[in-house]
Amino acid sequence: MASSSHNTFDGSNDDNFDQYSDQQFDQYFDQIVDQTFDNLSIHNGIQEEKRKKRKKRVYIERNREEGDVRLWNDYFSETPTYPHNLFRRRFRMNKSLFTRIVDRLSNEVQFFREKRDALGRQSLSPLQKCTAAIRALAYGNAADAVDEYLQLPPAR
Repeated sequence: MASSSHNTFDGSNDDNFDQYSDQQFDQYFDQIVDQTFDNLSIHNGIQEEKRKKRKKRVYIERNREEGDVRLWNDYFSETPTYPHNLFRRRFRMNKSLFTRIVDRLSNEVQFFREKRDALGRQSLSPLQKCTAAIRALAYGNAADAVDEYLQLPPAR
């Protein structure tokens, strides 16, 4: 039988165990942090290489301003190229309704307002944006079906 005199408990073993476990945890935590940092560094290096290899986009001059002038002259000027009946056939509404829609959209919806792009050039006019949207809705065509005439960039 074991006597209670052999079981000396003074609490020093608990302190040693706590120090040992803290030291092991710190080593393990440091190892995980270092490994994660190395993995991130490698991943970021790969991402930088991909960015360097990426080709720059080709800029294509689309003469947006000319497209806006052509649209205005064809349908909305004092002496339009196309008469009212052709406007009604192409847009499936009369001109006064169309201009009210353009005015309301350009005043109430941010997308339809004219802005400056990153190069400082004017974006498409509200007339061009509304024309593309309404003609696409009227004909059920894809959005880029009117791109060439209105000098719009292709849809992405």
